[in-house]
Amino acid sequence: MATEKKFSDDIDEIPDSSSCTKPGKYKIVIIGDGGTGKSSYVSRLQSEGFRHEYIATMGVEKTEIVVDTSHGECIISLWDTAGQEKLGPLRDAYYEGADAAIIFCDVTSRVTYKNVPLWHKDVMRVSEGIPIVLCANKIDVKERKVKSKGITYPLKFNMGFFEISVKNRLCLKEPLEYLLQQLTKELDLKIVASLDAAVFGDVSNICI
Repeated sequence: MATEKKFSDDIDEIPDSSSCTKPGKYKIVIIGDGGTGKSSYVSRLQSEGFRHEYIATMGVEKTEIVVDTSHGECIISLWDTAGQEKLGPLRDAYYEGADAAIIFCDVTSRVTYKNVPLWHKDVMRVSEGIPIVLCANKIDVKERKVKSKGITYPLKFNMGFFEISVKNRLCLKEPLEYLLQQLTKELDLKIVASLDAAVFGDVSNICI
């Protein structure tokens, strides 16, 4: 079921695509093993509460959001895909037309990081050459199994990488900023500060 969320109360309608640098609307697929925090991330981007219980996504859930940036408003269509292997054959249709992808792994589960190459290859089969960012989630958990120095895969494939905590709202904006910078070719693009505290958490938190 598609939902729509706007990040600013003074936005009355979805802007024309010309308001953002070439163009203003992007499809971003969110992939990774089940339970890594993909759906919770989307909820956080909509200023919703944190999901403490795990509810598996069936198929795909689409959410359209409007993001204010230093280069204008951008429309992002987030496709939150299922992480269950039995639903794998359906994913090709979700990948088609994707402009970028976010891969999630869980630093408390080694297998979710080991599966990152599989997810990367899976999406590249259908949408070759799109910008991709890896989000290593749950850095708020002390008993992490995957250490920062052990996460080397993104370096081998020119992939963006951020360690985040969806629960504590740490580094939630940086993955989107990175992808928008790649898509618009505007490397100085930033998500505007006025929205950070309400949507992305405390901007004083340092992202790794």
